[in-house]
Formats: sequence, C-alpha cells, structure tokens
Amino acid sequence: MNFPSGFLDEIRERLSVSEVVGRRVALKKRGREWLGLSPFNSEKTPSFTVNDQKGFYHCFSSGKHGDIFTFIMETEGLTFPEAVERLARDAGLDMPQRSAEAERRDAERKSLLDVMELASQFFEERLQSADGAVARGYLADRGLSTQIQQRFRMGFAPNDRRALKTHLAALDITVEQMVAAGLIIAGEDIQVPYDRFRDRVIFPISDQKGRVIAFGGRALSPDAQAKYLNSPETELFHKGAVLYNLAQARRAAHDTGNLIVVEGYMDAIALSAVGIDHVVAPLGTALTGDQLALMWRMAPEPMLCLDGDAAGLKAAYRSIETALPLLQPGRSLRYAMLPDGQDPDDLIRNEGVDALKAVFAAARPLSEMIWARETEGRDFATPERRAELETRIEAVSREIHDDKVRHHYVSHFRERLKALWAPQQKSGPRGRHGRRQPAGKGNWGGGRPWRDTRDGALTQALRNSALARSAQGDQMGRQREAVLLLTVFEHPFLLERYSEEFAEVEFTSTLLDRLRHEILDIAALNAPLDKGLLETQLDTRGQLQSIRQVSAGLTLKSEWFTDSGAAPSDAETGWRHTLMLHRKSLTLQKELKAAERLLAEQPSEENLAHLNDIREQIRSEIGEEATIEGFGEASGRVSSKVG
Repeated sequence: MNFPSGFLDEIRERLSVSEVVGRRVALKKRGREWLGLSPFNSEKTPSFTVNDQKGFYHCFSSGKHGDIFTFIMETEGLTFPEAVERLARDAGLDMPQRSAEAERRDAERKSLLDVMELASQFFEERLQSADGAVARGYLADRGLSTQIQQRFRMGFAPNDRRALKTHLAALDITVEQMVAAGLIIAGEDIQVPYDRFRDRVIFPISDQKGRVIAFGGRALSPDAQAKYLNSPETELFHKGAVLYNLAQARRAAHDTGNLIVVEGYMDAIALSAVGIDHVVAPLGTALTGDQLALMWRMAPEPMLCLDGDAAGLKAAYRSIETALPLLQPGRSLRYAMLPDGQDPDDLIRNEGVDALKAVFAAARPLSEMIWARETEGRDFATPERRAELETRIEAVSREIHDDKVRHHYVSHFRERLKALWAPQQKSGPRGRHGRRQPAGKGNWGGGRPWRDTRDGALTQALRNSALARSAQGDQMGRQREAVLLLTVFEHPFLLERYSEEFAEVEFTSTLLDRLRHEILDIAALNAPLDKGLLETQLDTRGQLQSIRQVSAGLTLKSEWFTDSGAAPSDAETGWRHTLMLHRKSLTLQKELKAAERLLAEQPSEENLAHLNDIREQIRSEIGEEATIEGFGEASGRVSSKVG
C-alpha cells in the first residue's frame, strides 16, 4: 500500500524516535542523543543511539540504522503497512482513505478469511469427534499432546466428499466462496463440486497476524495419491510467500535473535513441542525470495535444518542460488545438516533434544556450504581442474548483487583458494585424510622430492618465526592501526572520501576497533563532520581520553601527518600509504602462519625456504614506514614530529 508522504511525516512529528524506541529499550540522555543497549545484539556496553532531531536511531554493534517505521519492522517483524498502521494508531491518526477497488478487494479478502475460519473450526471439531479417532491415534503416535494439537489448531477432514461443503452451506457460505477459498474442487467438467480435503489430518496455515489463509493435509491412508496436500493458490494464499508457523515464530525469533527453518509441518511442530518456538517451514516448495525476505525480517542469519541425504543437500544448494542475489550486509544463511535418513522429529524421539541442539551448534555459514559444494569429493591435481574451480567460484561471487558483500566473498574465496593451492605447490597434493601422496602420483608442485628433515634447526626456525611475528609484526600492526585512527580523528574530512575503507580495515586492537566504530557512528549522525564536533561527541561518549592515550603511545617515524597542522593533501597521502602498508602486513602475517603450519606438517628444505622468504618480506615491509618521509608541504610538517 502506498501512503501519502504527508501522512507519514505527520506520524513522525507526533511520535519521537526516543518515545517509540523507549518502549522496548531503556534509554539514557547523553547530550543531544539517547543511549541504550542494542535491541538487536546482546551487549554489556551501550552502543545504541537515538537522535530525535535527526529522526533516526543507529546501532553501533549491528550497524542497523533507521526511523520509527524501520524500528517497528525490525523488532516486531511487521511489514511496512503493518508498522504504519500500528504507529498511526499510537499517534491518534486515522488511516488514509483507500480507493473503491482497494476497499472492494479488502472486503472480499475479509469475507474469505471468515470462510477459512469457519472451515478451521469445522476441522478442529471433527478431530475431537468419533470420526477423528484414527487421526487422534496418528497424532498420539507422533508424540503430539492434546495441548500441542490445540496450539496448532490441528483438525481432521472426514472421508466424505460433501462433509465440509454441506457444513458451510448451512452457514450461508456460497459455492463460489468455497471455490475462491480453495476448499472445494469445481470446474466445467465436474458436475457436483466436492471437498478438496478428505481423510486427512489438517494443519491450518496462517498469515503473519495468525489468520487462517490455507490448509495442509496429511493423508491417513497409505494408498492416497499424495501424502501431503496444500490448498491451491487463492486471493489469500500464495505458498511461495508464506511460511508455516510464521505468526507464532515471530516473537520467539526476535527474542532469541535466531530462526530455524525446517522442511515440513511435523518438523516445526516437533521442535515447538520441546520448547523451540522460533521455527518455521516452507510449504512443500523450494525456498523463494519472498520467503527469505520474511525470514530476514525475523533474524539476520536464519538456520536451514535439512536432512543430510542427497535430497537435503540438493535443497541446500537450491537455496544458495536463491539467496546469493539477495544477500545484504548482515543478512545471510546458516545450514544445519541432520544425520542421513533422520528428520528433526526422528532425532528428538531417538536421541533427545540435546542431539538436535548439537546439530544446530555445528551449523555451517553460507560461504562454507558454497565451498563444500564446489570442492568436496573433487580432484584438483591438474592445472585445468584448478582453473575450472576458480572459474566456478568467480561465477558464484558475481551472483551477489550487493557490492560490499560481493567484495568480501571474493576476498574470502581468494584466501580459500590460496590455502588450497599452497600445500600442493610446495610438496605435492595431500590425500583425503591429510596423508602425502606418493612420488609420481599427482606431484605437480615441482621441485625436489620430499624428504624428512624434522630436526632442531626446523624447530628453531618455527620458534624464531613466531617470536618475530609477536615482537615485530603485532606491535607494528597496532602502531599502524593507531596512525589510521588518529589521522581520521585529526582530519575528519577523510571520512567523506574513505568511510568505506575505514570501516572495512581489519583492526586487531579491541580498543582501536571500538574507537573506530565510535567515530563512524558519530559521522553517520553528524554529516558533514569537523574536528571540533567530533571531539565534542567523543568527549560526550567518554572516549576522548582514550584517543589522547593512543596519540601519546605512537612511536612510528611517519606519524607526523596525524597532527592537525598537517596539510590536508599530506594527511590524505599519509593515510592512504599507511592503509596500503597495513593491508600488505596483514596479508603477509596470514601467509606466515600458513607457511608455519605447512612446515610443521611437512618438514622440508623447500618449505623452510618458503618460510624464510616470507619472514624476509616482513622485515623489508617493516622498513617501508620511512618511505613516507619523502613528501609533504612545509606548512603541513610539524617540526616536533620529524627527525
């Protein structure tokens, strides 16, 4: 539904952000802003800010940002129209009038909802009647108590072609309405319309508000053509845009920050029966983009719980293809693969709920599932096969539409490929269980044959490498991080050009990382940002003293351009140079660790030489700090920081 912009503005004028947010988050006034604990992440130090003047909230810990409508949608899982309706009511405003056609469609939908509710009540009553004895026995055998049956409003459709039709007709429901609701089957070649659901356990399917919009039926007869049968597409029901148990799962998902997605009704009910309420299920089809959108409104990384057999893996891989174009910062999927041949209900009954929770704890992120799909069970002993893998991985990354997410996937897979190739390039491929391949079998790495040189010299080499990394690399890395932070502090104009680079740079220091996020948070709420305003905001947040302590601890020769007196062009050049060195250093440190692992696993002269080569690069890289001394405007050089 489209709302007049003036209507939305009036809601914003009547309801401040702090008022709406304050109903869910305990806020404290800090200067011009409000501060509280994040409603999206568990944290001990408040990082959630609200600014009534700007009309926005910003969550430092999760990166979420928005207005009062966004907040209601994020925290309560509502759609935008539902959020507008809720806030309009709170603001004492009537909803705007809609067109006659829209009103007619709404009336028709309301009428069909009434029909579906009457049908649901009929099925529930029949389950408790003498006719429902077999259905009740089936549910009892599945371990579903009367309380669970009532919670999910389960029912029974008698083995009678006219039972529901006759019941609804007595309540003045027309055949046309029954057909429109998908309850009876009719057509030009069908002389007498008849009930769609017969001799089945009935599972009502609800919309986000808990209103029945469709039914699923599980056949009781083993001779039935379809074990499960859903309502057809109707004005109310589009199965690719609905999730089973959505209404009940929304609150639990928001409270836990997690959502579990299982394959069918019985799986969802079985989990709910053991206290796991944040669970939904698609309706017998492959996961759709609309269903992903519903899931992401409830949790940032829903967990797909799938059977560990070939069909389960196929479903997982289909979901990957659907999800890739839709990925956004903070929104992804995880995968929990069940033991082969078991569904959640089986696992709970056979081994208990702890066994299922162990499966959840071992869930793999989306990137890991992609890597497994492309690499597991494959042989990369030839250059052509390795090139094929790289081509496939590149194609996967191109499917991601969001620039930032795609960038990080490209970097992640580049590192995975490098790690996959590195051992093979040095000493030949390794077997499935980590054993070296015999000479002449896939030894495409070149060089001399492997021979065992595990002695004191190699042990000392590893020890020296670790000492060098801790004594030089780690310290130098922290110094560079301090330079990057302080240059932005003294020259906030850099954020206008390099905010993404500053946000993405990898900080190893917890203190510096926290200060970096504080600065980004302030910049997001106060654009354009100058030094005075940044200093004031940091002081308000109690972080200014930490910045000064970082400044006092700098020891790099190239630190002079961090001073506020440095010319803007010098500050920008120095900052970019430091960023380049920092990124290079992190890459070398990762390569060093990989080389150390390789040498420990496969001691050889060749691998020792590779380790020493990386160590030499690190020593050379440490000396590159001085190269920045060769530039600078006289007005931008501070004498106390040069020499």
